[in-house]
Amino acid sequence: MADEQTPAAGDLVSAPAKIDVPSEVQDAIRTLIRWAGDDPEREGLLDTPKRVARAWAEYAKGYNEDPAAHLSRTFEEVGGYDEIVLLKDIPFQSHCEHHMAPIIGKAAIAYLPGDKVVGISKLARVLHGFARRLQVQERLTAQVADCIWEHLDPKGVAVVIEASHACMTARGVNTPGVMMTTSRMMGCFREDHRSREEVLALMGY
Repeated sequence: MADEQTPAAGDLVSAPAKIDVPSEVQDAIRTLIRWAGDDPEREGLLDTPKRVARAWAEYAKGYNEDPAAHLSRTFEEVGGYDEIVLLKDIPFQSHCEHHMAPIIGKAAIAYLPGDKVVGISKLARVLHGFARRLQVQERLTAQVADCIWEHLDPKGVAVVIEASHACMTARGVNTPGVMMTTSRMMGCFREDHRSREEVLALMGY
């Protein structure tokens, strides 16, 4: 499958510059530390407000990108290939919009091409673009599927996401080891049960 060039092993990749953190953001984090029962002025916590803010700038960087842009470059010369394209076991991290707690999981993304395909890494980039926002898993699943459906004009799209939610594993009901599964089927994968069974089997379900 066609994909973009990757840097050679010896190429230098510059580290991202540290972002400036507004004082009101740091003050908000200090307030939270104080409210939780600790002293934001003690040595171990002095730089925590900046660290937390910069971490959240990374966790939420999906707000600064358009996931659909990753699907803008497509390929039509695929040697007559007209079967399912599947990328599975794609790891991702997101955060629950209700508690801002981590959502950690994996996704399987498949589509049945019409007259064009996209570089395989782009499917993962679409997932990450939507995941790096405050989310609920149901919406994340729908957003990924809808984006591929709208911009690749495929005959079918299937997205299955499995994830663990810290909002229930580390607090509340305190039930670790529980995975939530969501799916969205579109086109032939929704309308034709044989196509749906085929793609789910390829995904391992």
